[in-house]
Amino acid sequence: MAGGRNGCLRLLQQRLAGIRRPQRAAAQTAPEDPAIARGGCSSTLRRSPSDPTCPGRLRAPQSSLPEESAMRTVIRGTGMHLPANVVDNRRLSLLMETSDEWIQQRSGIITRHYAARDEATSDLAVPAAERALSDARIGLEEVDYVVFATMTPDYYFPGSGPLFQKKLGLGRAPCLDIRQQCAGFLFGLQVADAILRSGQHRTVLLVGAEVHVCFMPWWSWDVVEGKSDRRVEAREYEWNSRFRDRAVLFGDAAGAFVLQAEEEDGVGLLDVMVRSDGSCAEAMHVRAGGSAFRPYFEPRMFERGDTVPVVEGREVFRTAVTIMPEAVEEILRRNGLALEDLDLLLMHQANLRINEAVQKRLGLPDSKVFNNIQKYGNTTAATLPLAFHEAKAERGLPAGSLVCFVALGSGLSWGAALYRC
Repeated sequence: MAGGRNGCLRLLQQRLAGIRRPQRAAAQTAPEDPAIARGGCSSTLRRSPSDPTCPGRLRAPQSSLPEESAMRTVIRGTGMHLPANVVDNRRLSLLMETSDEWIQQRSGIITRHYAARDEATSDLAVPAAERALSDARIGLEEVDYVVFATMTPDYYFPGSGPLFQKKLGLGRAPCLDIRQQCAGFLFGLQVADAILRSGQHRTVLLVGAEVHVCFMPWWSWDVVEGKSDRRVEAREYEWNSRFRDRAVLFGDAAGAFVLQAEEEDGVGLLDVMVRSDGSCAEAMHVRAGGSAFRPYFEPRMFERGDTVPVVEGREVFRTAVTIMPEAVEEILRRNGLALEDLDLLLMHQANLRINEAVQKRLGLPDSKVFNNIQKYGNTTAATLPLAFHEAKAERGLPAGSLVCFVALGSGLSWGAALYRC
């Protein structure tokens, strides 16, 4: 199975390399899509009906919006929330064979936050949303749609969206849950953009929230929560060490955007581009639970550690540092922009080493990138709203600043977005 996953990632890289050359050649002769030229479409690349499995045979993006539409989605407010429990690398070394040096060298992560045992994903989302609404100076009664991105819902069903709606007090605002893992917030942004620009709704609350600690293999919660400074017993230490390459990466957090559509001159969301390739779905996944099994869960899944995420780290690294910079270049190119026009690149915070490699490939200076994975780890659907919120607070984003969001995650799903402040 591992060999198959590695092979699918290599094949994806080859296919992507194969379609880049003809795309560039076609761009010289094919008439430009006016919807793409104006930078206003939220769209995906669609597979050719003649070859439904090959990502190398993709049609050009088509706008789902009328060309004359002048509406743009704007970010009215942002907010974030972190659980109180801060877990540094030294504490993880009490749980498994690892060290601060080992973790930082491979991921750049120094600390992460873990939710308490009585905190679920929807609980983290509420204060993040409250802060975003306060930032936007918008009342609860004005929110008329919720898009909730998470891979760690409170329950298998319903999704976290309705639970969040109830806790926040949003009345009967419709809730849509998005399951696109690390790319979830980007996919949610595309959906929110389409909802707003359709004219059906005025204000969308977009949330990305995760509680990953429940996926981890820990037994000794007193150590995880900082209530004990002991090293766990040998059997648990050995068990946890089996998963150290993944267990050190994840953290818990929530971020939120308040979005509205306005007739803004050159301001707002210019474009969202998202893609998926299911041939690599098992490169990052959780083996346990689902309709592929009878029963849905059974004891051996826990005994084998199948509830802990599988990540083909090296192959995912190689794929991410290829696809992410290409996504940035493509979304800029199709909007008539260049890297020199970019003021800030916000990457999904999966691994600092990935982000450093992407930055190097794009040739961007430190002043044009922002990372906070060092403090929070990989918070999956929450990484992009956290990064935007903190970059705005710490650096300031003057009017006219061009921001690019980019992410890649399980699925494989990836994409990019351009936003003009």
